[in-house]
Amino acid sequence: MSQASKKIGKQTIKFANPPYIIASAAIVGPKEGEGPLRNYFDVISDDTYFGQKSWEKAEQFLLEETMKKALQKADLLPEKIDYMLAGDLLNQTISANYTARQLGIPFLGLYGACSTMCESMALAAILVDGGFADYVLAATSSHYSTAERQYRFPTEQGVQRPPSAQRTVTGSGAVVVARQGKGPRITYATIGKVIDLGMKDANDMGSAMAPAATDTIVRHFEDTGRGPDDYDLIITGDLATIGHALTIQLAKQQGYNLEKNYTDCGILIFDPSQDTHAGGSGCGCSAVVTAGYLLKEMQNGKYRKILGVGTGALLSPCAVQQGESIPGIGHAVAIEF
Repeated sequence: MSQASKKIGKQTIKFANPPYIIASAAIVGPKEGEGPLRNYFDVISDDTYFGQKSWEKAEQFLLEETMKKALQKADLLPEKIDYMLAGDLLNQTISANYTARQLGIPFLGLYGACSTMCESMALAAILVDGGFADYVLAATSSHYSTAERQYRFPTEQGVQRPPSAQRTVTGSGAVVVARQGKGPRITYATIGKVIDLGMKDANDMGSAMAPAATDTIVRHFEDTGRGPDDYDLIITGDLATIGHALTIQLAKQQGYNLEKNYTDCGILIFDPSQDTHAGGSGCGCSAVVTAGYLLKEMQNGKYRKILGVGTGALLSPCAVQQGESIPGIGHAVAIEF
């Protein structure tokens, strides 16, 4: 039997003093700014380069600007932040590394692929609730053009993408998690397990991640005694249309009906008319939907309880070259007023 006083069940933490999300910021690129959530973002750039010399430099600039915006909205200087938790998809999380160099905040770099935003929020809440920090800055980013040439093909090649493919979101989201303040609170965190059912198609990440997402959702319900009806909204990170449908099926097999109040950030971020195939993906997908749309709608009173499940396909060019399959991961955070 576990002696950890805040751990409930097998994988869930119940925070004794739930930390507050006191500020959030979201910055996106042109394609995302044309989508249905355009009014929820702090900045929409009309330039995928964001004024930089390369897309890689653009992503780092994007992450840095978003974190600065979140600090500005929290009325905090970087020196007031105890820890910065961040990650991205570029080799060795270079966007986060170089942003940490610029901001000078004690830094813990994370890699959970597209689950990184929820992972960083869960760890931020652990640090604050545990008495190790008063303020933690959590963020992540992705960029369509950097991700395509790292994981698939450079966009310049014009490779035809299958219907199962998703479009990596060009965007960054950041939140400030605090011991005291006003705003919604992080009440639970369910840390996921790596689930790998042998998928190898890098153009069908929704199917690769859905089993891990379902496993975390079901584990959260079993650990907490809650169910789908206890939340106004259950939302996964970037399973898009294919993974979303598969998650509903897998959850139903385990006795949970998600059809009433479950959606996915990859579905919300783009309109079908934008020709993004299955929908959105990338670290920035759940980050900008959470920091932009979800938290603002909580402030507006539309949602009181949300279960956000960050989903990640833990692949890399190295793994693909080794003939490996794609492991999936899902981390959940419950956010409540």
